[in-house]
Amino acid sequence: MKLNADFDQSVVIRPEDYKWVPSPMPGVERMMLDRIGDEVARATTIVRFSPNSEFSPHTHDGGEEFFVLEGVFSDEHQDYPAGNYIRNPIGTAHTPRIGDEGATIFVKLCQFEAEDQKQFSVNTNEAQWFQGLVPGLSVMGLHEYGTEHAALVKWAPNTMFQPHQHWGGEEIFVLEGTFHDEHGVYPKGTWLRSPHLSKHHPFTKEDGALIFVKTGHLSL
Repeated sequence: MKLNADFDQSVVIRPEDYKWVPSPMPGVERMMLDRIGDEVARATTIVRFSPNSEFSPHTHDGGEEFFVLEGVFSDEHQDYPAGNYIRNPIGTAHTPRIGDEGATIFVKLCQFEAEDQKQFSVNTNEAQWFQGLVPGLSVMGLHEYGTEHAALVKWAPNTMFQPHQHWGGEEIFVLEGTFHDEHGVYPKGTWLRSPHLSKHHPFTKEDGALIFVKTGHLSL
C-alpha cells in the first residue's frame, strides 16, 4: 500500500476527512495518514483503542514514536495518560493493554535512524515550557537527533510567527485550538505535512493553538 507516499507533496487531513478502518486486532481502529507498506509499514497513523482492548506482542523493527491524544495507553512497562510522548527505538518490544477509558494515539512507525537508540517518555502535562522566538509562543522540546526535531508549540491567541522555510520538511498535528497560515485553517485534529523547502506564514486567532511539530525528518 502507498498512501500520501510522495514526500515532495504537501498534505492536509482534517477531522472531517477521517476514515477509520479496522486493524487485525478486535477493538482497534486506524485512521491512516501516510503509509508505505502493508501490515508492516513506514506509517503515520491515528490509532483508536476501545476500552479493555489489547494488541498482540510486537517488536519495533523500525522504531515507534507516539503521542497519547485521549485516554490512557498502557503496556507491561507503564501507563501513559493523554499528553505523554513516547519513543521506542528499533528492537524494543511491548504488549499494549488498554483499560476502561480506551485510548487514542498519534503514532509514527519505522521512521527511526538506526543509531537513534534513546528510549524514553515525556509527560508533557508536567514538563517545562520555554519562551519561543516571538511573544505569545512557548516551546517544549521533546527530541532531537541529527536534523530531526520534535516539540510541542503553544500559541497564545492572536500570535503571528515570521514567514519561514522548512529545511527537511515539517509535520504538524493540531492538539488544541486552531492553527492558521496563508494556505488554510487547521482545527484540532488536523494533520499537515509540508515538504523540504516549503514556506508558510503561520498565526493564530482568538482561540490560540497547541501543536505537535516535527521538522528536518522528511526525505530531502
